Amino acid sequence: MAPRRAAIAGIHEYPLRRAPGRSKMQIKAESAARALEDAGLTFADVDALYDAGETGAMSGITVAEHLGIAPRVIDTTSLGGSSYEFHAAHAARDIAAGRANVALLTYGSTAKSEARAIGTGARSTPDPAPGMNMEIPYGLPLIGNYALVAQRHMHEYGTTPAQLAEIAVTTRAHAVRNPEAVAGLRDIGIKNVGELTVDDVLGSRMVADPLHLLECCLVSDGGGAVVIVGDDVAAGIRKPPVWILGSGEAVGYPGNTRDLTTSAGARSAPLAYGEAGVRPEDIDIAMIYDSFTITVLTLLEDLGFAKKGEGGSYVEGGRLRWDHPGAPALNTDGGGLSSNHPGMRGIFLLIEAARQLRGESTSQVDGARLAVAHGNGGQLGTRHSAATVILGKD
Repeated sequence: MAPRRAAIAGIHEYPLRRAPGRSKMQIKAESAARALEDAGLTFADVDALYDAGETGAMSGITVAEHLGIAPRVIDTTSLGGSSYEFHAAHAARDIAAGRANVALLTYGSTAKSEARAIGTGARSTPDPAPGMNMEIPYGLPLIGNYALVAQRHMHEYGTTPAQLAEIAVTTRAHAVRNPEAVAGLRDIGIKNVGELTVDDVLGSRMVADPLHLLECCLVSDGGGAVVIVGDDVAAGIRKPPVWILGSGEAVGYPGNTRDLTTSAGARSAPLAYGEAGVRPEDIDIAMIYDSFTITVLTLLEDLGFAKKGEGGSYVEGGRLRWDHPGAPALNTDGGGLSSNHPGMRGIFLLIEAARQLRGESTSQVDGARLAVAHGNGGQLGTRHSAATVILGKD
């Protein structure tokens, strides 16, 4: 018997970017209910739970109890922002193996309400990873790692600040077409919610040289849920299934011979393309983790859309806009740069990719059939994870 295929059957994005009084678990539960409703399923149908542990320890138990479900598969893989791409890949494997029928992925965060200094705060942890003793004493924050990658890319390949700024301009162009993104920008205190220019980006204050404020992701509340089912269940869902065609996983960490400008995505992407039987040039939608502009530039190269060192010229001229043919449309919901970023944004990559392949995006690409969702977890330039998922429609 051939392995069953797996498809995204239901999605929901929590609409509020500032949600005072809500808990992470409330956001997760509400999103789960709406995603199941979107698929025409109920909590009673869920037999597999995937969770990144943002609500605390023992999340496989606490989330199941809160939702009132009894999963026979529990996966609490937690690898930062890429966790949900790992979850999607693992759900597809479990469904193919006959271990699960209906998988539920949920996320909830109150990062904005908690006023978390995610990018610029101290990095000390109760149990620091080996090697951090060489970094923590010098006060390098998260954004500092990304700034070092950007500096190296500029030094090595001649990438310019204006080229990096093009990425923020593109994602904002998509955000202004997304009413929830525009409302969210206002809710978290952004004064200019219109389109940006390269000069706007370069004129915003420097946060960590060469990265400007408008090259850094938002800090918001938010969350969402994704329901993944086997092909037998998919036959009866309410909306067109979005099939998981291939996936790849990898990790990266410091080493004397490792190139700062190459991420673990250079290893996860070929695995995903190979399993799906597609090439980068076949992709219509590129949902790429955009914690900072340099994250996107690096990953565009590592995912095979541009050769290493040529990402700067590749993004020029609005090439990755939803209405520019000949290249994949980038983060058509507005991305972490201009829609939302509650701390671990990987679930939104799956949600918007599914919207595009259903024909439901606010920046809909005509005829979109293939999408890549690529999550980056941890910190680019040091310890990070990469998960690539290829999605398609019949």
